Amino acid sequence: MLLPAKAEVARQLRRYRAWERVMLAAPNDRTVRATFEDSGYTLCVLMGKRCAREAADAAERYLRTNEVTCLEEQDERPRPAAAVGRRPPAAERRSPAGR
Repeated sequence: MLLPAKAEVARQLRRYRAWERVMLAAPNDRTVRATFEDSGYTLCVLMGKRCAREAADAAERYLRTNEVTCLEEQDERPRPAAAVGRRPPAAERRSPAGR
């Protein structure tokens, strides 16, 4: 799994929080609301979430943790370096159609 650069996550999270404050101060301004929603969408795409609030929470957690901890939180274990280039045993390489 590819993880986004922490600098980019931090930049987008700051942008989202800044527009959130502006939007809360002027909720009827359509331009502000549209820009806030755009910043939320960008954060969603970056963090792989469907909801901007979840994406912001995930970004904050990601910025507090290191890469290994982040992968473990997502139930993905980083593979040991020795296993990266190894091929699986022949039994695991078979196609299910051939059985």
